Amino acid sequence: MSTATHLEYRENHWIGRFSAMASPCEILAETEDRKLAAKLLDIVSTEALRIEQKFSRYRDDNILHKINSSNGKPVEVDTETAHLLEFSQTLYTLSDKLFDITSGVLREAWKFDGSDRIPDPESVLKILPRIGWDKVSWQNPILQMQDGMQIDFGGIGKEYAVDRTMLKIRSITDTPCLINFGGDLAITKPRAGNNAWQIGIESTLNPGQISEHLIRLYQGALATSGDVRRYLIKDGVRYSHILNPQTGWPIANAPHSVTVAAQTCTEAGMLSTLGMLKGIDCESFLEDEGVKYWCTRSAEDASN
Repeated sequence: MSTATHLEYRENHWIGRFSAMASPCEILAETEDRKLAAKLLDIVSTEALRIEQKFSRYRDDNILHKINSSNGKPVEVDTETAHLLEFSQTLYTLSDKLFDITSGVLREAWKFDGSDRIPDPESVLKILPRIGWDKVSWQNPILQMQDGMQIDFGGIGKEYAVDRTMLKIRSITDTPCLINFGGDLAITKPRAGNNAWQIGIESTLNPGQISEHLIRLYQGALATSGDVRRYLIKDGVRYSHILNPQTGWPIANAPHSVTVAAQTCTEAGMLSTLGMLKGIDCESFLEDEGVKYWCTRSAEDASN
């Protein structure tokens, strides 16, 4: 397995870049050693690509395809897949059934393609019977779904990949490193001199530009959930791609983005996702969890 990579030196660190999981990915390594930086980039890109190939819903040669084409028959899964299923089940419970890896089939109705095409309500209703983790039989390692149902790990895949690659990096070097997969990131340690890594959150109004939030990170990870790039606007109403699996329609009054800091990227991603799913109660939920977070809403949302 291989993917195109690019390595360049800037001031006192190397930046390695590649694309995976439909996202720009990078590793920053604070070292003068080009050979080490190239090795780290190879490790990170190889692991990211492995995870993408194993769990992508766009392939027909992996475990996800085997599950999604099982036609109601039981499927035995490997340990790694079982781990993700267990974690997804936990999120389903913690979110009051709003985080549901069986809800990906709603993409048949919703096309977040930059247009203003809102699906016909009847088309959404026809999909709902195929959604619901409570309809799935899961007894590790055997998974059985009703015919026509599918699962999608897109909601947790990048964060899991960040943590997996972080473990591999830490096993071979104590060099200060930052791993960033499409805005979900983690660091191995502070920069030299105990200096923080400085991270800007993408603007919700001008994607590609840094917002007013500049985070100084000394340890742990950050993950962001939101609709900065995936939404529809129809008659002045913004429709987020964060969908309620019980109704098939966007979560009402959700922030445009939520960034959470935690010890691992998986934990940060879990909390940011749950925050988005709480809608208007996002901030109070994260306050109750006692985590550091940054939440962005439109002026209209903030005034409500």
